[in-house]
Amino acid sequence: MIPGMGSVATTLVAGVEAVRKGIAKPIGSLTQMGTIRLGKRTDARSPLIKDFVPLAKLDDLCFTGWDIFADNMFEAARVARVLDRDQLETVRPFLEGIRPMPAVFDQHYVKRLNGTNVKKGKNKRDLAEQLRADIQAYKKVTARQVMIWCGSTEIFLTPAAVHQSLAAFEKGLEENDINIAPSMIYAYASLQEGVPFAMGAPNLTVDLPVMQELSRQNNTPITGKDFKTGQTFMKTVLAPAFKARMLGVSGWYSTNILGNRDGEVLDDPESFKTKEESKLSVLDFILQPELYPDLYKDIYHKVRINYYPPRGDNKEGWDNIDIFGWLGYPMQIKVDFLCRDSILAAPIALDLVLFLDLAARSPELKGLGIQEWLSFYWKSPMTAPGLYPEHDLFIQLMKLKNTLRHIKGESLITHLGLEYYD
Repeated sequence: MIPGMGSVATTLVAGVEAVRKGIAKPIGSLTQMGTIRLGKRTDARSPLIKDFVPLAKLDDLCFTGWDIFADNMFEAARVARVLDRDQLETVRPFLEGIRPMPAVFDQHYVKRLNGTNVKKGKNKRDLAEQLRADIQAYKKVTARQVMIWCGSTEIFLTPAAVHQSLAAFEKGLEENDINIAPSMIYAYASLQEGVPFAMGAPNLTVDLPVMQELSRQNNTPITGKDFKTGQTFMKTVLAPAFKARMLGVSGWYSTNILGNRDGEVLDDPESFKTKEESKLSVLDFILQPELYPDLYKDIYHKVRINYYPPRGDNKEGWDNIDIFGWLGYPMQIKVDFLCRDSILAAPIALDLVLFLDLAARSPELKGLGIQEWLSFYWKSPMTAPGLYPEHDLFIQLMKLKNTLRHIKGESLITHLGLEYYD
């Protein structure tokens, strides 16, 4: 169930159908192409992840969702212009069969968009109940459900009193509290219906006490926010390498140009602020300047996003990194990542849907609420209160795979390796 059936959603759905038809490979999907080592290196046991844990099969997936535009998914994919026309034609009948339900939307929270396929209600509580009715109807035709937000970045919000408890939140819904954004209404409806929820944008949505309360109360998994696709993906690879080698960083300048609907939305300063907060937090947590003040205390970190319509979905992420080494001598690294935003996001969305569904069926995981083992996929991972998030991509991957080993009763892999030399 997908709120926001634009570039990412149509690329995900078209891609799944192309893989099912045997005309494409699920490249970028850990669940579909990744393996997991079991036991010692000498055991030579490395099954595919999808054969090791009981994930839903791609053939079992069906799709629905909400959007502020009434276009079916084929029409929406043509507008998005991520996939070429010939490829879209091969899955056209399937995409044309998926038409979005009217969305919960308020232009106050996304200034640059305005649509006509929008729910009406006497208050936000009424809108939440309409979403719950949509979910209940979908439950009648599907065995299990997962909701994944692929919609736009909302304006920057901070936690308020209305977010601190279920009672306060439901009162706020009745009173149309300005601090309750549409994405929060989706999360509330999803968790009330026992449907795992993932937030693909940097919105303040599930990272709130009320949502964590609902998640635990209903044994419904939640996880982080903001798909880790291009520039931040590179940061979570490079920054751990600098720290591992004790190389200093004096400055990291990042700029992006993109021309899709995401770029248009982020051209609004209030929405950009939400994205900026998500992107800026990564380096501090990885580099730990409080532990390494000589290397990272005075780092200057700047992030910019520029809307440039000719680029479409083909985003350019450019980084200039000023580092220093032995005796303080300066060096520079420049990265120019000419990426395709939705092509990178679609397999992340697929993996999250399948892993959240697995978590909801795993006794060891479903009662936890926050699924920290899925930090691998997020710019802003969620953690238990009082813990700092882990952003190092390789530690995140180890945590993910060890969690899968744990729920299947396999030994965890520590990479100590001393037993080979006994």
